[in-house]
Amino acid sequence: MLVNLNDVLLPAKRQRYGVGLFNTVNLEMARGVLAAAERTGSPVIIGTAEVLLPYGPLEELSYFLLPMARKSKVKVVVHYDHGLTFEKCIEALKLGFSSVMYDCSMDSYEDNVKKVKELTYIAHSFGASVEGELGHVGGAEGNEQPDNLSFFYTDPEQAKDYTDRTGIDALAIAVGTVHGVYKFKPKLDFERIEAIRNIIDVPLVLHGGSGLSDKDFRKAIACGISKVNIFTDINIAASQAVKKAYEDGKDCMTDIIPYQVEKIAAVTENKIKLFKGSVIIEN
Repeated sequence: MLVNLNDVLLPAKRQRYGVGLFNTVNLEMARGVLAAAERTGSPVIIGTAEVLLPYGPLEELSYFLLPMARKSKVKVVVHYDHGLTFEKCIEALKLGFSSVMYDCSMDSYEDNVKKVKELTYIAHSFGASVEGELGHVGGAEGNEQPDNLSFFYTDPEQAKDYTDRTGIDALAIAVGTVHGVYKFKPKLDFERIEAIRNIIDVPLVLHGGSGLSDKDFRKAIACGISKVNIFTDINIAASQAVKKAYEDGKDCMTDIIPYQVEKIAAVTENKIKLFKGSVIIEN
């Protein structure tokens, strides 16, 4: 069932569990993620990000992501993550993506508000949801020492102003995570998550989820995170599956594909169960 972020994150916010976004750049990844969602009977968010388009063009991904979401037995959001340009966000909406993230976090605060507010107005006319970002989650380089990342952390009072003025449906916050593989042990500001949750109404999003400990995930969700972004974990799982297939003497693509789908499904299922905890999910 194809839905938008409000359909899966508002129940998550009320019941204090998390829903995973698993970016998918090919059919095998999509099959694995959706298999895990259906096995667990849990809602899921799939999609891609602008930086991943060289590996899976947006239009081509839409050819299978959207039909797979529509026929799924669980609620599925097809989300365009970290849209860096207005034009690509609009393209995703026209293709039928049910949600977009317009990342203007590196712009000035007022430009961020203005640009995201405009896109939110347009996306809502499509029946799609919008995620914005305030503060800045570090890149895959991850070279900053954790103590220095606080300069980019989301301010709770500014988060309130931002969500009120833009009308967004979810807010990605910067609290100590980075994208990609961690070079230093992450230090999450859990008190900041709680402070932001207590002052704004929209669900909160944690980017840079791959590599965090189970304890960190549980505490972040308990403090107010409703959506967790995962890519690196399933990206690595896919490559590990290829290695295992070769070790097992498989050297044809048709023999390797099942390894990838199942490995991605297993990693995704573990994350879904972790984010879900013991909560009974509304479906």
